[in-house]
Amino acid sequence: MNHGTALKNIFVIGLDEANLRTLRATPHADEYRFHPLLSIEELQSGEVSVPDLIDKATRILDAFDGSIDAIVGYWDFPVSALVPILGRRYGTRSTSLESVVKCEHKYWARLEQEKVVEEHPRFGQVDLSTDDPAVPEGMSFPMWVKPALSYSSELAFGVKDQQEFREAVAEIREGVSRVGRPFEYVLDRLDLPQEMAGVGGQVCLAEETLTGVQVAVEGYVHQGEVTVYGVLDSINYPGSSSFLRHQYPSALPEPVIRRLHDVSVRVMRQIGMDAATFSIEYFYDPQTEALNLLEINPRHSQSHAELFEYVDGVPNHHCMLSLALGRDPQLPYRQGSYEVAAKWYYRWFADGTVRRTPRAEDIERIEREIPGVRIDVVPDEGQRLSDTEQQDSYSYEIAHIFTGGDSEDDIRAKYDQCLAALGLEFADTAPGGRGRKNA
Repeated sequence: MNHGTALKNIFVIGLDEANLRTLRATPHADEYRFHPLLSIEELQSGEVSVPDLIDKATRILDAFDGSIDAIVGYWDFPVSALVPILGRRYGTRSTSLESVVKCEHKYWARLEQEKVVEEHPRFGQVDLSTDDPAVPEGMSFPMWVKPALSYSSELAFGVKDQQEFREAVAEIREGVSRVGRPFEYVLDRLDLPQEMAGVGGQVCLAEETLTGVQVAVEGYVHQGEVTVYGVLDSINYPGSSSFLRHQYPSALPEPVIRRLHDVSVRVMRQIGMDAATFSIEYFYDPQTEALNLLEINPRHSQSHAELFEYVDGVPNHHCMLSLALGRDPQLPYRQGSYEVAAKWYYRWFADGTVRRTPRAEDIERIEREIPGVRIDVVPDEGQRLSDTEQQDSYSYEIAHIFTGGDSEDDIRAKYDQCLAALGLEFADTAPGGRGRKNA
């Protein structure tokens, strides 16, 4: 179907090579021209300055000789906040800045959730100003402590006693400003409710530890209507809180899937999001049938794009682009080449130096030889793992391996084949490194 002769100019905040390939695989991509707006390094390295990012982006957009038809992004803060800020200035479609911040600020998100659902853990603020922080009233170990805002579970720690609690809070106190301080600039742009008065962005949150299987719900809100289009299982490394893989579609029973849909719809209506995608993470305990919401991401998960393409036939980037252009964001259903798909995280649980990585032509050869496979290697050859950014508190991501197949056994076999073929080598490996990776 032709939507017009003129190409639509779509500015992608933090456009990277891997996602450009995925964006070009969406329906009507031949009608779009994708433009990069700010680099990953500018957006995520060190302590970012939101005013500087807005200024840089504004200069680029003002100098553009053509129509600005959409401004989109698929990363967390500050990208998630920049989309509505720039959208308001340039008249492009996006959800409100307030709805984004309600999701990104973990404490505010909890306050909104408890107004409409019971499926969330006990939580409370932790005072970062004292050397002897107290556990929030009514909570007991084990628990998680985390900043109100962070990247990729950075500075999020599971603690089982008072000593670990103190150590984790001290580490959060030391690092919370990197993201928290820029976030306060965004908070200052909003008319905050009384319950958020004085809370700020440099906040530490304690939450009860959740048990069970972890799942992710993907959806969007279009003209006020909340739609869930997919549920994925998130499987951790044994004995670890770090993801081994995301698998689509979920193997959970249909009644549980319906509950996930219902809770997600109620929460997103409360948040007030519109014209945007979202991804919500949950824990489901099959023993007790307890369902608990972990966190809301006010964007679709770009890391799941290949999974939807393998199984449903179109990457979920399609929803983001369609909403930004005012089109129907509906995805096809089960029209892909495979029955099941997974994104695997090959991780290293100790520090070390990457001695050997595959060349680009080696990766291309592996992808040709093994159908339904895509590989992204994270660190560079010669890089120290503790120098890589955007890592969780317990491991280092070495490679992302996407596999599509006819069964779980099939995608497991493809993952093993890829690992063997990559030939990754490490030197100077030692326990510890950044954060609490020696835990």
